[in-house]
Amino acid sequence: MATDSSNGEQKTTSKPPPLPSPLRFSKFYQSNMRILVTGGAGFIGSHLVDKLMENEKNEVIVADNYFTGSKDNLRKWIGHPRFELIRHDVTQPLLVEVDQIYHLACPASPIFYKYNPVKTIKTNVIGTLNMLGLAKRVGARILLTSTSEVYGDPLIHPQPETYWGNVNPIGVRSCYDEGKRVAETLMFDYH
Repeated sequence: MATDSSNGEQKTTSKPPPLPSPLRFSKFYQSNMRILVTGGAGFIGSHLVDKLMENEKNEVIVADNYFTGSKDNLRKWIGHPRFELIRHDVTQPLLVEVDQIYHLACPASPIFYKYNPVKTIKTNVIGTLNMLGLAKRVGARILLTSTSEVYGDPLIHPQPETYWGNVNPIGVRSCYDEGKRVAETLMFDYH
């Protein structure tokens, strides 16, 4: 904490997050990217992993608790030297060194998120906090997958980014809708 001598007030200052290696910005340097995909055993996540693994410079780490995803979706990569699969729930901290994070972890089907609404909202809120904390600690870029469900039951179709929505914070789908809204807010706040 720093003290302002003129009026005695205390101001908090925070240091900026660490930057990647300066070599990363050199046009002659092609670095290996270590990429974390949360929810990578799901439908979209596993297809993203396929695409990321096409680049022979990428090392891909998947963290998934298999609540809705399946190890079978990643079968072709298991044992590959540039691929690592971790059974992990994002509501718990994860300490890995990565350059990029694709945060896809969350049950996206009403069948699953209605089955365990508390797990769904915890994945969105605590999981996103954990991934943002990781990104900040290691200087990684992070991408969150969200949903048009953040608009609730929209009165406008399609919804522009300026539309604030028609939401119900206590409905049966709210664990997903409101969880994603909070996740988007957290991403913006960290930014």
